[in-house]
Amino acid sequence: MLSLFMMLSTLYKLSHTILMIKQLVEFFPILLFFITFKLYDIYVATAVVIVATILQVAYAWFKFRKVETMQWITLALVVIMGGLTLILHDEQFVKWKLSIIEWLFGGAFLGSQFIGRAPFIERMMSSQLTLPAVIWKRLNLCWAGFFIGVGCLNVYVMFNYNTNDWVTFKTFIVPGMMAVFIVVQMIFLYKHLPDSEV
Repeated sequence: MLSLFMMLSTLYKLSHTILMIKQLVEFFPILLFFITFKLYDIYVATAVVIVATILQVAYAWFKFRKVETMQWITLALVVIMGGLTLILHDEQFVKWKLSIIEWLFGGAFLGSQFIGRAPFIERMMSSQLTLPAVIWKRLNLCWAGFFIGVGCLNVYVMFNYNTNDWVTFKTFIVPGMMAVFIVVQMIFLYKHLPDSEV
């Protein structure tokens, strides 16, 4: 039971790290986007998310004197894709942003399989967990596949469902999928823990 608790704690730290880089970085603008969309429309919501993301990055800079690379990339994509949505009055551009972000994460995780001293997952978790190199690589590939898969699923939703459904997918279903995926990772990791950590 103690080892299970330790594993859950480790996975919480993993999910916390990834979500801090990805989900929480975008939470404030996403929340405003959802509320504004429900009150007005996709175009007003897009304008609001552009302003909110700019303010979020500015706040990070003035408070911490540091902005994470992914925040800069997110800001650039929001401004470019959101700007095109507003200028061309075409909501597809802002919808593509989710897929591009997911694919960038997936590509980064996948690239770390071959470039650098260790896969991203191992770099994030090796201080709390001991696993064979092959398991780290499998775990890392799972994360890469998850991000790439979510990006592809977003494209499917974009072209097969209405905008209201897409906003619901982006705001609630994607975070829900992340939560389920983390639980699956818990099961996978528990099966591969060394006897000394079980």
